[in-house]
Amino acid sequence: MAHPDLTDLRALVPPAAARAFADGDDRLTATLLQRARDRQAPGTLAWAVLERLLGLAFIHVQREVEGTFALERADAILDDTWPQVSRGGLDRPDLDWLTPRPE
Repeated sequence: MAHPDLTDLRALVPPAAARAFADGDDRLTATLLQRARDRQAPGTLAWAVLERLLGLAFIHVQREVEGTFALERADAILDDTWPQVSRGGLDRPDLDWLTPRPE
């Protein structure tokens, strides 16, 4: 399976999604994460990272069922691929990944 540059998986997060999350616009955050996820091939590391963030965003706004299913789909892929990523000291995606990055 081809992986994006493992040193900067956070670059998968659209800056506009991070800004929307910081601004409290949860609907826009989810929409932008879904669009970014849909541009990735299903089952890839990039897809799983964005699916996990989408699930966390859903849970953050009380959409626990949708969020839990998204986490399960993402974590099934990450369970197989994340050990090689975590050797570089990178934790699994969490809501901190939606903090806007300096441009």
